[in-house]
Amino acid sequence: MPTERDKISPERLETALNEFRFEGVFSAYAPHGCGHINDTFLLTFNGGKKYILQRINGAVFKDIPKLMGNFELITEFLAERAATAGIDPERGVLRLIYTKTKKSYICADGEYFRAFAFIDGATSFQRAESPELLREAGRAFGGFARLLDGFDAAKLYESIPRFHDTESRCGDFLRALKADRLNRAKTAEREIEFTLARRGITDKITRPLRERKIPLRVAHNDTKINNVMIDDETGKAAAVIDLDTVMPGSLLYDFGDSVRSGCNTGGEDERDLNLVNFDFTLFRAYSEGYIGEVGRLMTDAERELTAFAPPLMTFECGMRFLTDYLDGDVYFKTEYAEHNLARARAQYKLTADMEKNGDKMRKVLEDVFRRLKRRSGERV
Repeated sequence: MPTERDKISPERLETALNEFRFEGVFSAYAPHGCGHINDTFLLTFNGGKKYILQRINGAVFKDIPKLMGNFELITEFLAERAATAGIDPERGVLRLIYTKTKKSYICADGEYFRAFAFIDGATSFQRAESPELLREAGRAFGGFARLLDGFDAAKLYESIPRFHDTESRCGDFLRALKADRLNRAKTAEREIEFTLARRGITDKITRPLRERKIPLRVAHNDTKINNVMIDDETGKAAAVIDLDTVMPGSLLYDFGDSVRSGCNTGGEDERDLNLVNFDFTLFRAYSEGYIGEVGRLMTDAERELTAFAPPLMTFECGMRFLTDYLDGDVYFKTEYAEHNLARARAQYKLTADMEKNGDKMRKVLEDVFRRLKRRSGERV
C-alpha cells in the first residue's frame, strides 16, 4: 500500500519542475528504488527523457547544504577523472542536475530536493544473482576508490558523524539499551547478549585510524550492491550511486560492508535464519573485483586487516538495526513492528558464520593479493 513517503505534494512537485533544469514536458512520476533513508522518484518526460528526483531525509542529514557541497565536490572531481580515464562522464559517474540558478538542491516548504540524470539501460540489483555480477560490483567500488585517490578528504563534511565508528555505534547501543523506552529489550535478549560479548572488537579499525597506522581516505561508506548500476547489455558496471555517505573513512569499511551485503545467501532482513549463510564463491568473486582495482593502493597494514573488516562491518550493521529497534524505529524505514529486530538477527547470524570461517577468509584474501602481485610484476 502506498505511503506518504511514496508521494510528493502537487505544490512541491511543481516547484521542483520549475526550478531544476529538466528537459522536455513533464509526464509522470513514480516511487523508485528501495532505499531506507531518502524518498526517491523517477520523473518521466515526453519523448522518453527521465530524471531522478530525491527528497532528502532531514532527520538523518542535519546540514543539507553541506551535504550537497560534498556532492558537488565529489561529482565534479569524478567527472574530471572519468574523462581522463576513458570513462563516459555522462553515464559512468553520477551526474547532478542543477537548478536554473546553479544550485544543487532546492528547499520547498521545509523539504529538500535534489535531482540526478537517470542512467537509462542499467539496473540496480538488490542481491548478487551470480559471482560475475558481484565481481563487477567489486570492480565498480574499487574503481570508485581508485578514481578518488588523491582527493583531499579534509574538504568533505561528515554528513553522518562517526558513521562507521564502531566504538561510537556501540555507545549508541548501550544508551538505547539503558533507556529501553519502549520496553523492547525483553524481546531481544539473545541479540543483546551477542552484542555485549563483542564490545572488545569495536576498535579494530577505529584505533589504527586514530593512531595513523592505516590511512584516512575518501570512502563511499555504503557499498551495497544496489548502489552500483549495471549496464543491461554488457553486464558491466555503469556507475556507483548514492553518495550521501562519501566522506573521510577507510577502504576497509567499504570492502567489509560490500562483503556483508553481497555474500549473504539470504536477504538483509531474512527471518528464516537457516537461509542466511556466508557464500565463499561470492566472497572470492567480490574480493577479486575490488582488490584487483584498488589493491595496489592498499598499505600492508590495510591488507592485514582486510579479512577482519567483513565480520566487523556485519556486526556493526546488526548493532545499528538493534539500536534502532530499541529506540523505536526512528532511523530505518520499517514494514512491520519487529522489522529492525529481524534485520539484526540476520546480520548477527552472518557475523557468526564469518567468525567461524575466519581462517578460510584469510586464505582466500592471501591468494587474491598474491595473484595481484604476480599480475603487477611484484615480488611475491
